[in-house]
Amino acid sequence: MIHKYKHGLTILILIGLLVSSSCTAFELPEETGIILFQDDFSSPNSGWDRHHSETYSADYEDGAYKIQVHQNEHEAWALPGFNFSDIIIEVTAKKIEGPENNVFGILCRYQDPRNFYFFLISSDGYAGIGTYHDGRRELLSGDSMLPFETILQGSKSNDLKVHCVEDRLVLEANGSLLFEVHSDTLEAGDVGLIAGSYGNSAVSVLFDDFFVRNP
Repeated sequence: MIHKYKHGLTILILIGLLVSSSCTAFELPEETGIILFQDDFSSPNSGWDRHHSETYSADYEDGAYKIQVHQNEHEAWALPGFNFSDIIIEVTAKKIEGPENNVFGILCRYQDPRNFYFFLISSDGYAGIGTYHDGRRELLSGDSMLPFETILQGSKSNDLKVHCVEDRLVLEANGSLLFEVHSDTLEAGDVGLIAGSYGNSAVSVLFDDFFVRNP
């Protein structure tokens, strides 16, 4: 279970899982800023999960990647199948359907459904960094997700950037630092995209221009 804390409310979320069947390991180059993986989602064969069910779907659509959560208080994520340690991840994301009370963002060091880091924003301007470790969920950036004026609300696109470097975890939105926290629990794993519904209707999030770089 995940708890989301916004506006003084605690909401339980059942998790929809999209699990990649294999991971590809990378030996990082010495040069900083080198692109290790990039995807504009123009090809549906680039390796991301493709899933459709009554609860959620995740698939390529019109040159982007869409995660749609069909049921209330659920989350779903998608993985391309890699194994990275220290990296920087970038993606552009926007809500295209559903309530603004949602979450979406990036995963790093995903080892299995019980162990990973998550970096979230919402369409009503909130953000947070957290982790699952042995199935126990902890929000690392504070007691609750917090509002930021630099997060563009509604259906506007947000440029997200995440640093997973040694024990340093950073979330940026549109060029502004939102949070920096530290955790040495997880050392390596897959990267991913995540979206979740908190309202009374489905939520759809569109992702594009995904980059993984050497820090």
